[in-house]
Amino acid sequence: MIKPFYLFLIIYSLLSAKIYCQNFHLKVYGNSEYETQTIDSLNYLKTHFDFNSIKLEVDSIQKALYRIGYIEHKLTPIKKENDSTFIAHFHLKKKFNTIYIYYAKNSISTEILNLISKDVFEDYFIIKFSETESVLNFINSKISNQGLPFSKLRLSNIKALKNQTLTAELIIESNTRKRNISNIIIKGYEKFPRSYLKNYLNIKPNQSFNLSLIKKKTEQLNDLKFANQIKAPEVLFSKDSTSLYLYLEKAKSNSFDGFLGFGTNEETNNLELDGYLNLNLTNNLNFGETFRLLYKSDENDQKTFDTNLTLPYIFKSPIGVDLQLRIFKRDSSFTTINQSAKLHYQINSKHKIYAGLLNLESNNLLTENTTTNNIADYKTSYYSFAYEFIKQQSYNFLFPVNSKFYFEANFGKRKRKRIDESQKQSQFTIDAFKTFNLNLKNSIYIRVNSSTLISNTYLENELFRIGGINSIRGFEENSLLASSFGIINSEYRLQLTNSIYINSITDVAYFENKILNTREKLFGYGFGFGILTKAGLLKFNYANGKLENQKFKLSNFKIHISITTDF
Repeated sequence: MIKPFYLFLIIYSLLSAKIYCQNFHLKVYGNSEYETQTIDSLNYLKTHFDFNSIKLEVDSIQKALYRIGYIEHKLTPIKKENDSTFIAHFHLKKKFNTIYIYYAKNSISTEILNLISKDVFEDYFIIKFSETESVLNFINSKISNQGLPFSKLRLSNIKALKNQTLTAELIIESNTRKRNISNIIIKGYEKFPRSYLKNYLNIKPNQSFNLSLIKKKTEQLNDLKFANQIKAPEVLFSKDSTSLYLYLEKAKSNSFDGFLGFGTNEETNNLELDGYLNLNLTNNLNFGETFRLLYKSDENDQKTFDTNLTLPYIFKSPIGVDLQLRIFKRDSSFTTINQSAKLHYQINSKHKIYAGLLNLESNNLLTENTTTNNIADYKTSYYSFAYEFIKQQSYNFLFPVNSKFYFEANFGKRKRKRIDESQKQSQFTIDAFKTFNLNLKNSIYIRVNSSTLISNTYLENELFRIGGINSIRGFEENSLLASSFGIINSEYRLQLTNSIYINSITDVAYFENKILNTREKLFGYGFGFGILTKAGLLKFNYANGKLENQKFKLSNFKIHISITTDF
């Protein structure tokens, strides 16, 4: 049997909980059924925990009515219908749909007004009344971006006209002295190359202060391999100066991948280096420079040594220098040395143009008895012009570049060394790719790579060499010779996580060899995957290549494994 004292506690607790959890209800009516429907369309909150919440909700209803044009509405005091219900009564009166805003001619440019209204006249413009708040905020932001960050706007002398129309005067309060960037202070990565501020971001002292534009520009820092933006830029205003603070950090921008093998040549007993080495060094001198070293020795006794040095923004100008040395040796047939020197101009963070000189020199290593007309000593000089477009997607660690387009045109002459022969030649190259992001996990990658050599006569040691992981997959490296070719690489990519993906491989190629007078179509199929580990990005590709009229053979499958380490 429950004692009376405990029974009293239970009843008291239940009643207290009921009182504590009691809800209050708000009902809002208009002066007519139409006005009530208009108020209901505001989707106001009808259930509340206390009376203060009800008063705040009625205030928000009033503000919403002002915004949509009922500026003359009236509210009767809130009445209590019963213990849990309160009633608010509005009389909306007339709704104003249009407002004529008059302005001083020198206070605001008509270019800004044309962005917000189709009806702009010499001293006034017309907008919908419901857009008044957003229009004033837009105008204020534009004026602030012109170097007047402390400007204020208000409407004065508001009058009601017939036909649901208002008139008002636009008053702009701002300092007459515009703000310019006095100095730029970098925190975190103090040795960040200043030339990138001026030429890459186009931010420099004495520039008109525009914080929204500055934030948009500094987002491009994440597209750089060697620097990241830690947080949004900040500004310190003083009486006579405007200091811009950028918060940056130096990122790992060097990479290495490849494998090396050592062996002794059975014929010469000399030590030979086989394998693959790809080293990229970026911004180690805090200049933004890039150095690339590539060494490749494959199963066809072909050796490639390639170095490339890029020096951006020489003397803090938008002009940079690109230097390249490439040496290719094919068994005991010939060697080719490619030297180029180009100047590039960085138009902005995505676009770049090039102009320079390209020299090719090839030597026939065959004996006189086996020398043919297809391999010969020659020297070619070109004038080179190029354009490059790169769009990053730095948020994706597996595929940081979304799209790229590179076009190069070379015009020059080839001279045979041992005979008096000069031949005009031209070369054209296109290398472009695009990643189509279907959603966060699925994407399609398409690359187009094409080159052509235009000449009256051709030599074997000047033809393009294709085949391998960077051209048509499923074929041996540099095993195909072409005077012109076109390759389409495509992949369907599925990102299982932020660090793992799998992909299909579908490659199609067409090439011509005018020395042999042959034309072929090539196909490559396979699959691959990539894993982002602590050591770097591990890639695996398994592809089979075949000619157009050739059957698939499992023995033709090629496997390529690589790991790229950032440091």
